[in-house]
Formats: sequence, structure tokens, C-alpha cells
Amino acid sequence: MHTAARATSSSLSLPAASLHGHDTVPLSQAMALLAIVGDLSMGQPIDGSARAARLAARVAAAAGGDAAACEHARMVTLLRWSGCTANASGFAVLMGDDVGGRHALVSRNLNPQQAKQLADTTALAEIHCEVSGDIAAMMGLPAAVESGLRNIWEQVDGNGNPQRLRGDAVPDVVFHANLGGDLEILTRVHGAERALEMVAQLGDVKYPARLVALAAPHARAWLDELEFAEEQAPPPDFLPVSVPLTLVADMIELKLPWLAGYSRRVAVLAQEAAQLAGLPEAQQRLLARAALLHGIGRAAVANTVWERSGRLSVADWEAVRLVPYWTARAGSRIDGLGPEAQLASHVYERLDGSGYFRSLDADTLGAPQRLLGAAAAHVALRSPRPWRAAHEPAAAIALLEAQVTGGRFDRAAVDAVLAAAAGVRAASGTTGSAGAGVPARAMLSVREAEVLQRISLGESNKEAARALRISPSTVRTHVESIFRKLGCSTRAAATLKALTLGLI
Repeated sequence: MHTAARATSSSLSLPAASLHGHDTVPLSQAMALLAIVGDLSMGQPIDGSARAARLAARVAAAAGGDAAACEHARMVTLLRWSGCTANASGFAVLMGDDVGGRHALVSRNLNPQQAKQLADTTALAEIHCEVSGDIAAMMGLPAAVESGLRNIWEQVDGNGNPQRLRGDAVPDVVFHANLGGDLEILTRVHGAERALEMVAQLGDVKYPARLVALAAPHARAWLDELEFAEEQAPPPDFLPVSVPLTLVADMIELKLPWLAGYSRRVAVLAQEAAQLAGLPEAQQRLLARAALLHGIGRAAVANTVWERSGRLSVADWEAVRLVPYWTARAGSRIDGLGPEAQLASHVYERLDGSGYFRSLDADTLGAPQRLLGAAAAHVALRSPRPWRAAHEPAAAIALLEAQVTGGRFDRAAVDAVLAAAAGVRAASGTTGSAGAGVPARAMLSVREAEVLQRISLGESNKEAARALRISPSTVRTHVESIFRKLGCSTRAAATLKALTLGLI
């Protein structure tokens, strides 16, 4: 694999201009969203990382850490799984069920066959750590947090991944985060007594035994405290104020490479359709933000379900029907994002009551819900999927029209979406994203941009070469150049940065 020098945190900072001009969220909300997506991806309860973060801060304090060290431990623990969507496809290949398999991994419940399949996860850890570190850098988090995330799978005995660091070469915050995380997960799965035994066995293997000795006497009290709400301290003054909501959407969509940029496109189309429909500006803003959040629950469903070309089983459909439920639940846990998440969770509802997860009908679906559903459907039809090519404009229109005739979509909502997709703009409306990526596009040649677009959708070098009518070796050369210019060493990280910079 080509290795490029990593870009510095400053070079990865997100641009000031955002997709819609109003799609930023406070840092605390962004971190909470990323934590929940990570929990769902790992088959954990949606409060798992939040609970583990409290324990990690306690561990850091027991080890003599100051307020900054405790805050770093908390942030690393919240974000330790922020790269797990990026390697979900790899885990799916190894284990069939990326969500269930990773639950077994972190719960230390792997059966012999699973353990054999996961004998070498170096490449998967490299993807995870690079993307997690890049997310921290893009959010402007402290260098200690970024370093912790880039090394989150390293162990004190040198048998971690991806760099096999040993002892003092592993940042202390990694040990704090991993010990706090293990205490939370293993207690929940195996009970407190067995969890403490397992943690002791991991002393001088995963984290220093001396750290376990410092934490063990207090662990039961710390675990008991998790049942009570924690008083929220004001954010440290070294943290950024806000983060683009698009970063959360992009992170979610790394789970399925062919989804790259999907929520962004839905957000733009929904907002422009809302302008044409005459919705108030506040509802336009709400629609755009809801579109960026609507895929949260997708992280809870195994990749093999999403990529299945045939008919879904009853069990598969039950998992899919819960996707908007998890989106709604995520919003209910984060102060300030409830309205956006609630609207987002209506994306698959239909006027005839055949949608999910609530099976609502025309009597309860207002204009925002109708526009969001139509916009998401149109973007999906116009996007390629592993089992089909993108529908041509005329075919997409015909399919949507049939849904209107069948009573599933609203006539006015579909008209507004189709008009927006055709380039019609409200008299006072603007696209919001026009020209946002122009300066960044100069980073890559035209051919490099074409190659990047292909590989961001999960295509192999051979598939990209066939589509672009060039040789695989030429594609490989372009990929190496792209990695060098973006400061990446994995395709997932290149996709994330490319979306952030407006390159794709």
C-alpha cells in the first residue's frame, strides 16, 4: 500500500464555507453524533461511548492526569470508533456481519472461527486509525486527541495495530480510553466481577498493569455513578466552537462507499425544492439539516444487508425498518438536534401508510416530510448502486410519477423536487454550494478528479480503468498522486477529505 506523509492538523481544517451556510453544529453535538454512529456500527447501545468516556476520564484522573488529560481521555473515548464506518466493508468481507462481528470482538466473545478470521486486521486498523485521526484534525481537536485516535488500537505489549507500537511509544490517552471502554463493555456483557477479572488479565497486554491497579479499587463506584446523570461542565476554551454537520454525514456514508456524498445531494435538493415550494426559510434550513442526519440509523445494519441484490428476508427488512427509529433515538439524546432528527426519521414514510418505521399516512405527513421523502428517493434513483446503474433522468422521473399515481408520494412535493433537479431556482434563492469547492479543485488534475470520483464509490483500479478507458497501472499512478496531494494512505481517508474539500 502506498504510504504518504500525513497532513498536519492545520492543513486538514475544515473550510469556513459550509454546504448551506447554516449547517454547523456545536462541537458537543457533533461529537455526540459521531459517538452514537460509532456505537451503532459496533453493535453497542447508543449510550455506550458516552458512558465509557466518563470512565476513561476517571481513569485518567486516577493516573494523576490534570483537567486537560481527563478531557482528552473523554474525547478520545467518544470518538474512538469514528473510523469504524470506513472499514465496515472490510469487516463484512471477513465476518459476513460487520456489526455483529465487531460486537463480539469488543465484548471478547469471539468464537474460534471468528478469531481465526480476525487473525490479521492490520489493514482494517490502518483505515480506522487514519480516518479517526483525520476527523479529529478536521474538527480542530487538540493534538493529543488526534494522536490518541491515530493509535487507538495499539497495545502496551507491542501486539496492537497498525504500527505495533510498544510501551511508552503508545500515548497514555490510548490506555485511558481503552481501559475505560473495556470497563463499560465488559461489565455490561459479563457483569462487574468478571469484567474486573478480564481487565486484570489484560494488564501489561492491552494497557499497563499499573494503570489497572490504580483503577480497579474505584471501578465499582465509578460504574455505579454511570446510573446518574453527569453534571455538564462548560467546554474547555481550547476547543473549537462549531463543526460542519456535513462531516457527520460523510462519516456515516463511508460505511458503504457507493453512498459517498448521498446525504449532501439530498440536502441540496430538498432545500432547493423547499424554496420552490414556498416553505419558510426556517423550514428550508430544517430540511437541509435533516437530510444530512437521515442516515444515522443505517450504521446499525450489516453491510451484507445493504449490498444484497436479491429480495430481503423478513429479518433483513425488520433491521432496515429500524433505521429511521435509530435516527430518531439519536436525536432524542442530543439537546438541540431533536427537531432535525425527528424530521429525518420520516424520510421513508409514505402517504398511503406503506412506509416505515411509524407507518404514517397523508393525514400526518406535512410538507417538509413529503419533500424530504421525494428528494431522497430522487437522489437514490439517480445514483448507482452495486446491483444497478444510476437511472437516467427520464427513467427516474417516470418511476417517481408512478409513485405519485400509486398514492405513495405527494404531487406538489415531487413537482418541486423535479423542478429543483432540473435546475429551476426560486427568484431569491441561491444554491448555497455553488463555487464552494473551486479553489480546492485546483489541487487535482482533471483525470485525477475523475479517478477520485470512481474510487470514492468503491470501484477497484480495474473497474475505474474500464470505466475511464485507461490502464489499471495508470489508475494506480493517479491514486498514488491523489494520496500524496491529500496526505492520505487509504481510500476511505481520501474520500472523506475529498468530500470536505468539495472535490467530489
